[in-house]
Amino acid sequence: MIAPDRDFRGYGEQPPVVRWPGNARVAVSFVLNIEEGAELALSSGDERNESVYEVQQELIGARDFAMESHFEYGSRAGYWRIMRLFEKFGIKLTLNLCGRTLEATPWLAQHAVAQGHEIMCHGWRWDDNVRMDEAEERAMIACCVAAIEAATGTRPVGWHVRSHPSENTRRLLREEGGFLYDSNLYNDDLPITLQRGDQPYVLLPYAFDTNDMNFFRVSRFVHGKDFAQYCEDAFDWLHMEGETTPKMMTIGLHTRIIGRPGRIGGLAKFLEFLASRGGAWITRRDEIAKTWLDQGL
Repeated sequence: MIAPDRDFRGYGEQPPVVRWPGNARVAVSFVLNIEEGAELALSSGDERNESVYEVQQELIGARDFAMESHFEYGSRAGYWRIMRLFEKFGIKLTLNLCGRTLEATPWLAQHAVAQGHEIMCHGWRWDDNVRMDEAEERAMIACCVAAIEAATGTRPVGWHVRSHPSENTRRLLREEGGFLYDSNLYNDDLPITLQRGDQPYVLLPYAFDTNDMNFFRVSRFVHGKDFAQYCEDAFDWLHMEGETTPKMMTIGLHTRIIGRPGRIGGLAKFLEFLASRGGAWITRRDEIAKTWLDQGL
């Protein structure tokens, strides 16, 4: 039997019409995932090493110095290369930051906030939450919020964990009281509002197709231009639909992936495309959620 809480209908033939600032046809959100130091590693006391990277091969029973250094590239080089590019275009983005990463690299979050970017919670570790019990997950959420507030002076209002939230995640976030939205869903091109009393809560869909993780998957992105072309095609289609029903587009990035010199050009190409194409409102995720709610949608 299909779970009764699944929604296959969505907005159907009559999606809501949102008015993005500047009459933009597409609200574009860049999410920069920062996971360095939060990955699974024997050196961090975990039972196994992370296995998802350029070469997807798990080292069993020994510390994986190669994998650790791959992740370190993100904070050492990739982050700064990416941020210089966004600064050039005057774009504000959302950083999806793990709590353990904040412990290891507090200067990254502090730099991002000082530049006007948003910090979204990415869980404490770069791992699935699906197997956490309720008490453990509630404590983890509180720990993430406290760590980000202590390091940056700002409280996060958004949440997105690695792939698999638990059946309790969304309820716990709403009970915590300080979250405006989460992005642990992939089922639409528009935000979705959940209403409970006088506390509306927004679901901002994330995307795995317009995402640099596809550089790691066979027969997907090989060159930076592959990433750019796919994102351009996606934007063009949403732009066409947006003439009557404006849409939302998310581009997922990772410091250790798109931050490589052979790939960053693809991101630059897409940013140049957006600047020349027009019709895009490029902004932080919290601003998208607020704009959506302000219009009573």
